[in-house]
Amino acid sequence: MQVEETKLKDCFIIKDTLFKDPRGYFFESFNQQKFNELTGLNVQFVQDNQSKSTKGVLRGLHFQLGDHAQAKLVRVLEGKVLDVAVDIRPNSKTFGEHVAIELSAENETQLFVPRGFAHGFVVLSDIATFFYKCDNYYHKLSEGGIIYNDPQIAINWQLPLEDLLLSEKDLLLKNLNEIGEIIRL
Repeated sequence: MQVEETKLKDCFIIKDTLFKDPRGYFFESFNQQKFNELTGLNVQFVQDNQSKSTKGVLRGLHFQLGDHAQAKLVRVLEGKVLDVAVDIRPNSKTFGEHVAIELSAENETQLFVPRGFAHGFVVLSDIATFFYKCDNYYHKLSEGGIIYNDPQIAINWQLPLEDLLLSEKDLLLKNLNEIGEIIRL
């Protein structure tokens, strides 16, 4: 396991070591002890989630507030996505900044998204199966989100905006300035 820092504190790119032979490959996709040692964090995951989506589906930018905030370790099992993490920690030097990374079944790369971040992804391949671990349970009353096209964050989703497919709920999300008071609580 290799851990690379991003420009956002505690948000890491994780690359696993693949062992290949004529039969295929093997890799350890998660090891709690190695993860904690290499990141310097003490994260305990309690819930796994998985989704399958078609090209252009954009899920996000979502977050959980307060005691229900979630850290996530995300990866792609099939296909390819652009994965985005936005720092919404009120006192962070990188508040409002984001990292975007391509995750795919081929590159076997993972992204660790710490608590205090909004997270989302868009499917770049025909189909993608997305998998992630959470360190806290989902709590509906604590969920929030930021609109995908917030000009302050300025994410390049790598697809024409007219090709993006969002849920009705995600289309109604507010921009970062409008939710500022909520996330500062």
